[in-house]
Amino acid sequence: MVDITHKHNTLREATAQAVVKVSSLETIAAIQEDRVPKGNVFAMSKAAGLLGVKRTPDLLPDCHPLPIEYTGIDYEINDLEITISMTVKTIYKTGVEVEAMHGASVVALNMYDMLKPIDKGIEIGSIKLLNKKGGKSSFKDRFQRDTRAVVIVCSDTISAGKKEDRAGKAIISKLKSCEVEIQDYIIIPDEVALIQEKAKHYQEAGANLIIYTGGTGLSQRDVTPEALHPLLERTIPGIEEAIRSYGQDRTPYSMLSRSIAGTIGDSLVLALPGSTNGARESMDAIFPAVLHVFRILKGAQHD
Repeated sequence: MVDITHKHNTLREATAQAVVKVSSLETIAAIQEDRVPKGNVFAMSKAAGLLGVKRTPDLLPDCHPLPIEYTGIDYEINDLEITISMTVKTIYKTGVEVEAMHGASVVALNMYDMLKPIDKGIEIGSIKLLNKKGGKSSFKDRFQRDTRAVVIVCSDTISAGKKEDRAGKAIISKLKSCEVEIQDYIIIPDEVALIQEKAKHYQEAGANLIIYTGGTGLSQRDVTPEALHPLLERTIPGIEEAIRSYGQDRTPYSMLSRSIAGTIGDSLVLALPGSTNGARESMDAIFPAVLHVFRILKGAQHD
């Protein structure tokens, strides 16, 4: 199956339809009047559809098992056609389009099975997805597109050339995938004055994003949070919480992270872990959703 471990749980919803066409109005009357020999067509087909949704990953090998938190089934009769509408919701990392389509298909098949003793001319068609929401496509238009970022690696050993930077490059890779322009990429020692100087310089230079990696641990040399806190005009605890929560699901050590987030003017400043995995997972935790902050900041300027 496709790897979805880097994705976020969000409310996902999908609606699909299937159409059952009978050959006579007598069949429609039998359904409405509950005279079909095999039982109540709508009630039994609904039950079959619920099972179909739940069993989707058992039949389609690449579908992830996921928690189904709502399934709604509606019927609409128009002349000889019965339109089945199936809505499925979940809070998970992947969508429920296939579950909705599979459920609608099973409802239609069950109706066919129940009606075939009284109608030999039944047809099933128009099985399709009507709409979906809650995944990446639902949020992609809410992010600023002309974002410029600076990545600053804080490390004595890397700045001295004793070690190669990987965390900064992982951050840049994620930024590029989110269509963020890289304004600059530098490596500096863990020095409070220098960390503060760079934040002020790039904020004045118009960088939207100033991302530090390194110096957020617990050793005496880890001073990035202490250096940045006095400069932040407003902290954003939700970003920090999202980073730690995402990391905690992957390693028990994330609770020790001292990542911070806040604004200086119109610039968002982030301080992320210096380990490659820590930096990568932190970026996965908040990007691209965090880019929505610039629309909020822009809106605040006009209030």
